[in-house]
Amino acid sequence: MHDVHLIDHPLVQHKLTLMRRKETSTNTFRRLANEVSTLLAYEVLRDTPTQEVDVDTPLEATTGVVIDGKKLVFVAIMRAGTGILDGILTVVPGARVGHIGLYRDPKTHVAVEYYFKMPSDLHEREVVIVDPMLATGNSAVAAVDRLKEFNPRSIKFVCLLTCPQGIAALHEAHPEVPIYTAAVDRGLDEHGYIVPGLGDAGDRIFGTK
Repeated sequence: MHDVHLIDHPLVQHKLTLMRRKETSTNTFRRLANEVSTLLAYEVLRDTPTQEVDVDTPLEATTGVVIDGKKLVFVAIMRAGTGILDGILTVVPGARVGHIGLYRDPKTHVAVEYYFKMPSDLHEREVVIVDPMLATGNSAVAAVDRLKEFNPRSIKFVCLLTCPQGIAALHEAHPEVPIYTAAVDRGLDEHGYIVPGLGDAGDRIFGTK
């Protein structure tokens, strides 16, 4: 698959399996989503630019490397994306955060925007879009379309689960955007949900139906 990074670390897969269980409680599901997103962040940010700095240790002067977290922007696709945002911010607490509100029309599955708020100077920043599911791909494509209006330095997409249809849709529209995920499931059902999947991530994170 073109530019799809499948993160199959045993800890990630273990926690994802627990999330798939229908009997998993809201509290446990939310905690696991946070933990998995934290683990995903390590791989997503593996190529983050660094710079060398001088450091005085308790013993002597040396040099080290640091990242500029202020150049990173995590963009959560509301509402479910906010459920994995905190886990990623645990790794880079200095990152900026943007939100894009999209809902899927229940009949057409087309993404409709209702909210958009981003940090300033987006053209100077690396953007990482976060959403638990990449299903039909419509919301992901709409989010990237909108963000490209501001010409960010780069865009990545991070999700817990995806499927061939979602990957194809995003890469047909934006072939240069890499996808980071914990699993590529079989496909979509007639309602546009990933199968076998884990259900509606937003409902399971927030305890709604």
